[in-house]
Amino acid sequence: MEKTYPPVVLITGSARRIGAEIARIFHCNNFDVALHYNSSSNEVRALEKEFNTVRPNSAKIFQAQLTNTSAVKEMGQKVLSWKSQLNVLINNASSFYPTPLVDANEEQWDNLIGSNLKGPYFLCQTVAPALQKSRGSIITVADIYARSPLKGYSIYCIAKAGNAMLTKSLAKELAPNVRVNGIAPGVILWPNTDEQMSDETKQQVIDKVPLKRTGNPLDIANTAYFLATSASYITGQIISVDGGSSLYS
Repeated sequence: MEKTYPPVVLITGSARRIGAEIARIFHCNNFDVALHYNSSSNEVRALEKEFNTVRPNSAKIFQAQLTNTSAVKEMGQKVLSWKSQLNVLINNASSFYPTPLVDANEEQWDNLIGSNLKGPYFLCQTVAPALQKSRGSIITVADIYARSPLKGYSIYCIAKAGNAMLTKSLAKELAPNVRVNGIAPGVILWPNTDEQMSDETKQQVIDKVPLKRTGNPLDIANTAYFLATSASYITGQIISVDGGSSLYS
């Protein structure tokens, strides 16, 4: 009898927050998990240890700065060498901070476009042959602000709008063997730094959500798992997981 191997998922930005929750969902459903990180080494090593304690050699960490195309491509090749296959790529990593037009600069442009659009694009290019071979899927984590921009965050919104078009473009280009879909989270987690949003601003944001609450990283993780494993006739779509916020955009 031919030996079968667990499917493999690569998740960018998997050390913390939504990325770590996605990794846990896939791992507990018997995926081997390639954990990408940029600088959160302590968190990602703890996650790798957690997974490998459950199933030895079921997780491995890979470091790359997504704004560095050479590093992105090298990381993709290392992932493919690890298990010699890839079934799912989840482009989750992202940078997010305000860039008011009056003082936005080129460094911010390069960082936000690089992490949200350029890096994911060239990672897709690197692993696409493996995904075609496995008839796998790509999932991008976009944002509801790709469709209806957030004031003062123009570069981020531009990058996420490009990310949404990346999803649709690659869905056409990689069909029929690879499905490509996106998830547009609404208010799931607040920014890492408190100074980005005051409590008053947070409440104003929640007041605009029909369900009147924030979501949970598990909402995004479950949607990613559904798109990867149970959505065989869905491609080129971006699913809003936003408590209904998109009803008003």
